[in-house]
Amino acid sequence: MAGFLGEGYLWIKALHIISVISWMAGLLYLPRIFVYHTQVPVGSERSEIFKVMERKLFRFIMTPAMAASWIFGILLVLDAEAYREGWFHGKFLFLFLLMGFHGASSKWMKAFQADKNTKSQKFYRFANEIPTLLMILIVIFVIVKPF
Repeated sequence: MAGFLGEGYLWIKALHIISVISWMAGLLYLPRIFVYHTQVPVGSERSEIFKVMERKLFRFIMTPAMAASWIFGILLVLDAEAYREGWFHGKFLFLFLLMGFHGASSKWMKAFQADKNTKSQKFYRFANEIPTLLMILIVIFVIVKPF
């Protein structure tokens, strides 16, 4: 704990982990909602309920959790000077891919909101695996530090 955060390092680390867990929960759940949303008729009451669920999950949980993950993560990286290490560069690549998935989820959600989804439930079932794979890679790079 020799960095500028001092005693606050562990608090920032805890908040970062909480934020990441919250963000990942949303990234894993939203595509699952999309799977179910594809199975109901457009304009139906169930479709409208799914739209509310998707919008609230994205706006009130996923996006704030992503922002908090970034804020606390940047503080940790700067404190530990992790940007100097090879494992961090790999982790950062996976993080940007995860952010790309977050952006794609937003696009898919907007298509559902406008009743213009063209993707199948099979597509969303496959998409649901992407954040899992990226999470596994990120955790391995952070904990194992392979290079």
